[in-house]
Amino acid sequence: MKDCLFCKIIKGEIPSNKVYEDQDILAFYDIEPAAPIHILVIPKKHITSLAHLEKEDEVIIGKIYGVINKIADEKGFKDNGYRVIVNCGKDGGQEVMHLHFHLLAGRQLGEKIV
Repeated sequence: MKDCLFCKIIKGEIPSNKVYEDQDILAFYDIEPAAPIHILVIPKKHITSLAHLEKEDEVIIGKIYGVINKIADEKGFKDNGYRVIVNCGKDGGQEVMHLHFHLLAGRQLGEKIV
């Protein structure tokens, strides 16, 4: 997508502090962290939101969760725990219209949401 912030990061047009990258997924530190550790994990394929998933995208979603666990283990917060948040659409709080997973850790994250 031409004007998508995350697509520009994927292409290297905008710098990021990368945590993980493979052919399908990119993970990088959020520039406005909501926790001591705040990493964004995104598919390289432009998918607008969870509401826009196609059947063939189901594999990448599973892979993203595997990458999240790998990052948590490598960064040393897997045992203490972490939170994964996916906002969907404007009313769901999504600000960048490219599917992304917020990986938050490094402190107790407050009351349970559910």
